[in-house]
Amino acid sequence: MKTVNKQISLKEIKIMTKRKFGNLVKAVVDINRKIMVVDADLHSDEEALLIQSGSQQADLWGINFYPEKYNSADFIEFDSMINLRPSQNNLSRGIEDKKIQKQIRQIVKNLITK
Repeated sequence: MKTVNKQISLKEIKIMTKRKFGNLVKAVVDINRKIMVVDADLHSDEEALLIQSGSQQADLWGINFYPEKYNSADFIEFDSMINLRPSQNNLSRGIEDKKIQKQIRQIVKNLITK
């Protein structure tokens, strides 16, 4: 697992895909602190690391990256079991709030460089 609080290259993300899933990298984004953790088998492990470092669970959202789709809308997939949160009116594994999706896209754009 790697905490990303400074820019990381797309090339490094692509290398991560080879170590685990072949075509994707799991990540959890803290929309308040504007950081993320990447490269774990489970979103819940990334979530736990962020909570240990001071994040609030309500600010954490699980996503997947598909590096080969970097220039398309399919680069980020908003899908994780940690997103299932009835207390925040998120009733699916996806991220239903378009505002949160937009925040995540901006954070990712700032952190992953081509």
